Amino acid sequence: MSAARTLIKAPSSAKSGEIIEIHATIGHDMETGFRPGDDGKILPRNIITVFTCHYNDELVFEARLFQAVASNPYIAFYTLATVSGTLRLTWLGDRGFQHTKELTLQVV
Repeated sequence: MSAARTLIKAPSSAKSGEIIEIHATIGHDMETGFRPGDDGKILPRNIITVFTCHYNDELVFEARLFQAVASNPYIAFYTLATVSGTLRLTWLGDRGFQHTKELTLQVV
């Protein structure tokens, strides 16, 4: 399994009560489970199935993904800046795949 590559765009600071936008994409070796390999056998499915974002320890966003998801899925969402803390973005996938990135958000 190759390492995942992420690109995250999120503010490092925000005013209390401000709505912030977070953009996240992950580079991942995706396979739908429908495509035949060179030997004619169907390649096993290998997709991102769940994406979550926790703000400190509170779940603020969750997405469930299926075979129709694009390779290197891009997700954008909003949350309300309340207190300084950590945004923890986690991707889960087939074959035990898990990748997490943490960002610090300073609320003033």
